[in-house]
Amino acid sequence: MFRLQARLSTLCQSARVQLPDVARGHNHHGYKLPPGVACCSTQAKSQSKPEEKIKKLMVANRGEIAIRVFRACTEMNIQTVAIYSEQDMMHMHRQKADESYLIGKGLPPVAAYLNIPEIIQVAKENSVDAIHPGYGFLSERDDFAQQVLDAGIRFIGPSPEVVRKMGDKVEARQAAIAAGVQVVPGSDGPVASIAEARHFCEQYGLPVIFKAAYGGGGRGMRIVRSMEEVDENFRRATSEAEAAFGNGALFLEKFIERPRHIEVQILGDRGGNVVHLYERDCSVQRRHQKVVEIAPAPKLPLDIRDKMTADAVKLARFVGYENAGTVEFLLDPSGQYYFIEVNARLQVEHTVTEEVTGIDLVQSQIQIAEGKLLPEMGLSQDEIELHGCAIQCRMTTEDPARGFQPDTGRIEVFRSGEGMGIRLDSALGFAGAIISPYYDSLLVKVIAKARDHPAAAAKMLRTLKEFRIRGVKTNIPFLLNVLQHDQFLSGVVDTYFIDENPQLFKFYPTQNRAQKLLYYLAQVMVNGPQTPLATDLQPSDVVPSVPQLPFDRESDIENGNNNYGYYEEMRSMAPTPPTGWRDVLVKEGPEAFAKKVREHKGLLLMDTTFRDAHQSLLATRVRTYDLKRISPFVTQRFNNLYSLENWGGATFDVAMRFLHECPWERLEEMRKLVPNVPFQMLLRGANAVGYTNYPDNVVYKFCDMAVKSGMDIFRIFDSLNYLPNIVVGMDAVGKAGGVIEAAISYTGDVSDPSKTKYNLEYYVNLATELVKAGTHILSIKDMAGVLKPRAATMLVGALREKFPDIPIHVHTHDTACAGVASMLAAAQAGADVVDVAVDSMSGLTSQPSMGAVVAALEGTDLDTGISLSDVTDYSAYWEQTRNLYAPFECCKTLKSGNSDVYINQIPGGQYTNLQFQAFSLGLADQFEEVKKMYAEANQLLGDIPKVTPSSKVVGDMAQFMVQNKLTKEMVEDRAEELSFPVSVIEYFQGYLGVPPGGYPEPLRTKILKGQQGLDGRPGESLPPVDFDKLKADLVEKHGHDVKEQHVISAALYPKVTDDFLEFHDKYGPVDTLDTKIFFVGPKVAQEMEVKIEKGKTLSIKTLACGDLNKNGEREVFFELNGQLRSVKIKDEEASKELHFHPKALKGVRGSVGAPMPGEVIDVKVKEGDKVEKGQPVLVLSAMKMEMVVTAPASGTVRSIAVEKKMKLEGDDLLMDIECD
Repeated sequence: MFRLQARLSTLCQSARVQLPDVARGHNHHGYKLPPGVACCSTQAKSQSKPEEKIKKLMVANRGEIAIRVFRACTEMNIQTVAIYSEQDMMHMHRQKADESYLIGKGLPPVAAYLNIPEIIQVAKENSVDAIHPGYGFLSERDDFAQQVLDAGIRFIGPSPEVVRKMGDKVEARQAAIAAGVQVVPGSDGPVASIAEARHFCEQYGLPVIFKAAYGGGGRGMRIVRSMEEVDENFRRATSEAEAAFGNGALFLEKFIERPRHIEVQILGDRGGNVVHLYERDCSVQRRHQKVVEIAPAPKLPLDIRDKMTADAVKLARFVGYENAGTVEFLLDPSGQYYFIEVNARLQVEHTVTEEVTGIDLVQSQIQIAEGKLLPEMGLSQDEIELHGCAIQCRMTTEDPARGFQPDTGRIEVFRSGEGMGIRLDSALGFAGAIISPYYDSLLVKVIAKARDHPAAAAKMLRTLKEFRIRGVKTNIPFLLNVLQHDQFLSGVVDTYFIDENPQLFKFYPTQNRAQKLLYYLAQVMVNGPQTPLATDLQPSDVVPSVPQLPFDRESDIENGNNNYGYYEEMRSMAPTPPTGWRDVLVKEGPEAFAKKVREHKGLLLMDTTFRDAHQSLLATRVRTYDLKRISPFVTQRFNNLYSLENWGGATFDVAMRFLHECPWERLEEMRKLVPNVPFQMLLRGANAVGYTNYPDNVVYKFCDMAVKSGMDIFRIFDSLNYLPNIVVGMDAVGKAGGVIEAAISYTGDVSDPSKTKYNLEYYVNLATELVKAGTHILSIKDMAGVLKPRAATMLVGALREKFPDIPIHVHTHDTACAGVASMLAAAQAGADVVDVAVDSMSGLTSQPSMGAVVAALEGTDLDTGISLSDVTDYSAYWEQTRNLYAPFECCKTLKSGNSDVYINQIPGGQYTNLQFQAFSLGLADQFEEVKKMYAEANQLLGDIPKVTPSSKVVGDMAQFMVQNKLTKEMVEDRAEELSFPVSVIEYFQGYLGVPPGGYPEPLRTKILKGQQGLDGRPGESLPPVDFDKLKADLVEKHGHDVKEQHVISAALYPKVTDDFLEFHDKYGPVDTLDTKIFFVGPKVAQEMEVKIEKGKTLSIKTLACGDLNKNGEREVFFELNGQLRSVKIKDEEASKELHFHPKALKGVRGSVGAPMPGEVIDVKVKEGDKVEKGQPVLVLSAMKMEMVVTAPASGTVRSIAVEKKMKLEGDDLLMDIECD
């Protein structure tokens, strides 16, 4: 039959060549065509009666192709009919049609669109006179085309016979061979078994490729490179083909290495006319599925184009092709090309051909189905020309960072790219669209047209960058990498392009800050504060007023900053900060800095407002947001401060743990705002800023990074005055280039002769060792505020006499209300620097009042040089700001100073925390007893210096004793049978170092119960941290946006850092929210502005919080920059009564989660099975793609949480594996 068709085609062509004028309809007097040729002439056919015009057309498809056809019909004044499955009830394509009808009720999602009888029944019942199959689904089913015709309805496509021949890739190959078109070696027919597949591989050699016999689009394709892969790939390809096309038949071909995938668009009519619309390059593929298509093929030699298009036309004529189709070829590096298949339908990428030829392919299809001939439509070959270049990108809901796993869910934000030369074909391009796991992941086809390939690529790149899609992952980051790759821009890529360029998979994650912030606001509105509030007090509504500063606008205009809004926002920042002590440090170095401090005549002050003051009064909860607002004022008015304490101690972990902000970013941002005042931090010696000992390389790495991030002065102490621990910190700071301020942790009372353990000799001897070790400045750290004025005079005097050239810096707390007196006494005795807090943040457990010290010394030799009026303005800001932190206010329970601190010696920074702990343990009414027991616990532990972390040990022991009604004597007697707090046990094991005078015996032996204690410095025996491995682990868990600072944070606080990074990834830059909003969230109808970076401000208004839905969620509505946004938040309290599938545990290797939403189609293991790492354990299917889930580690399957046909969401628990 093929030979007969070929002969007839030859005769027709010969007649046209020999009789060109007649074939074109020109009359020659007295001349007649030879018999049998007239049937092939255009004129003869054109005189036949044309079919009736199509009035009503159904698209037997869904999504963007349905809408594409509807648009063409609307322009042709044809009524349109859509069909939709139950899952597509809300889909856009049904809304774009004039009529729409439900099909496949009760059927699986794909099966609904494969239900031929119902589709035809719906068409007949609604007077449809033509059906367009689109692509996919039934588009290449000859039985569908035949049944459409049998029902008296026109089929927009080739004849059923041609669909059958071309849809059967084996028969299509045979036709190509018969037509004289070269093909790739392949199987003669479908391979029916694994044995046949193996035989073919042995006969032709590897590699080979399985292909679905009845469909394309990459479904059912598997490359086989080794005989071991044959069985599994045969099964997977068969299963995918069955799911996608309703027929799992496969055929095999020899796999051509490094080809370009070139396809030729053709159109044929019933008169035997066939034209080509040139070619497309579809070589940018992943998993054999086209990602980017280009028309025409860049840098394709003209002779190859001419031959390839001629072969495409020849094959189409040979089989009597009618309507639109695509002939596909593989072009190898030598220039040899091979036919691979015909797609007897419209292609996804038909758009680029339309753009470069100006021909509407869909309308052409419809006109051909109406009986029109190509010349009548103006589509003779010589009339078809190329104009410019077009690129199509298939934007899909796949996550390229996770192996292109399909993503599902609700599109929360959709903002498209537009402009000259851009075309968008989509069906789900709107906010609120639901991406289901049941269908293809295509979201939008983006088409860019320009004069040439580089210009089209630039236009496409710009457009993709304009897109903002939130709620589901897309492949936009991958497409951006492709479009910027030099090889792609050169215009010549092959099908190996993606596989050979791993840099295409290096992505810069989108920040998505606005939507994440909306999630946070909604979360707080639905589920309450996301940081625990310590009291029932609420933040005030006041917005703290920043003191005004003169602003030199003219000077800044000269520098190019001429924007009124900018000046209104930045009015408190003067152009040039006045010179401060940091300028000395930066210019001359630590030693010269210390020398000039010592030479300074007045008393210098360190301001603790930015750290220890709020740690003592407000549970360390003050946020960077409020610190930054007042920083410019400090820069201008307090440039003569010795230092600003703003980092270290508890602020480091609290920032991440409760404030959800990065402490390193706080330091770096404040450094930019305060360039002239030295920053000071509290370093716990070998404990760094943690509560335990760390390997030495952690301490060194931390100090180095701290200096690089802007830290200047390090107050280094050890909670037990254990010299080896202090020296480690000193050495680390020195090597990092910081100022070493080694500290004596003060306890006891040097003015009381009866207290002999911590006398003047003890402190002078300790100071001598610190000076020998190389400290630049000597510090006295009175953490409990027990340094009485007389004691201050004696201690500072003794140290000044011993070390006349070393600056002395004194720190205290004002718990007993004697702090000002003590600091004045210390200054009179020779101290160079004392610590104060601004008035509204001073007193109680904080530091002495800055204003009081400034006023007391005005006009004296020790004048601080600070203006009292500036202190007043500064204090006014903090008085208002403090009200924002009412939930953490110590004054809720602490109403006044307490002189009993001289008895219990509770550190100021611990006092309020201890009080809150007592409340949480139900000991609120026994806090006085806790304070008394604190002193008892201290004696039990050996009368030790009390500062973090040793103070925690004493506090834990005190509360343990009160809760269990234990006395000092009872603890000593029953130590062997009591279960002590972990901190107490670790203290006695030696994890904090050795206390002054050693451990109390026999209590230590009794508490340890035979456990081995540490000898020497704890950190000395710890193995160094492998920072490269730690970073790799963090990247694996949190993605590539992991900074070096995060690695150091993780070395200190592993879980806290993990939680912080997860929180930040989920909720974005919450540190940009104002404080009240951050803590308790907004009210409905509240408006706010959030500056996320310079020049970018979000305008947010809360609109409503919806009712609980069946999934336990509430939808919260916002207006963002004037546009409606909404997010859905699970109501945690209400959801307790609902059942949900468990999620896999993050960070637990044996907890195996679903890598994508989908349906379980195979479970390969059972409980109790032993599995090896990488072994397939389960198969998921989503969007017609199957994914094999493998074991993340070797071990034993402990439990399986799913079964076959179960539908899952992403990260749903599949199974638990007990790892070996």
